[in-house]
Amino acid sequence: MDLRRDNMQEINKSSAARYRAVIFDWDGTLMNSEARIVDAIQTAARETGLPVLSYHDSKQIIGLSLENAILGLYPDLNQSQVVAMSEAYTQCFLEESNVDMVPFDGAEALLLNLKQQGLKLAIATGKSRKGLNAVLAETGFGVYFDMTRTPVESASKPDPLMLTQILEEFGLKVSEAVMIGDTTFDMEMAQNIDMDRVALSHGVHQTEVLQSFNPKATLDSLNELNMWLMNHI
Repeated sequence: MDLRRDNMQEINKSSAARYRAVIFDWDGTLMNSEARIVDAIQTAARETGLPVLSYHDSKQIIGLSLENAILGLYPDLNQSQVVAMSEAYTQCFLEESNVDMVPFDGAEALLLNLKQQGLKLAIATGKSRKGLNAVLAETGFGVYFDMTRTPVESASKPDPLMLTQILEEFGLKVSEAVMIGDTTFDMEMAQNIDMDRVALSHGVHQTEVLQSFNPKATLDSLNELNMWLMNHI
């Protein structure tokens, strides 16, 4: 099966107006921050005396809340060790890492286009509130979003609480929103409340795994996503 061909056929199909809100994951979806996150995880492990895991293993937990991510990598840690690892990670990610991170190509054009179409935009991320606020200020993307949710005021993915909070704030039904993400955590979160979901292949998790959650489409770029959404709003 030619997945890319099928995806492009889906992009070109017209559809009755439907979505009134688009909910984005952040890391790996809008922001190419995988290398920065892995660097911070590995640095924090080294500084706290934990085994430094491989790049591949370290990146698998991107998308979870920081505490859940750390326990996913190091399940035998006690609470004080989790706190120490969390503090070291945050310090490295926000202040010490020299690994660049930039938005994926087409990110700002996509957000601007959706706002001009009158859609509500939100973020549902595993980042901390402090971390999300910092990157939104750094990129200037904060102006595009009507609402953002992190595990600090909600629950970690794949719990769908972030999505239900966003829907309640917007006064929308599940069928009126779509979740965009690059990890199984994003797909499962949306699936848990039967929300439509679109997977992006340019992020953390492999396409074949993402497709097991039956996304409406699996796309290779934000430019493709822009075209797809224009046929579904």
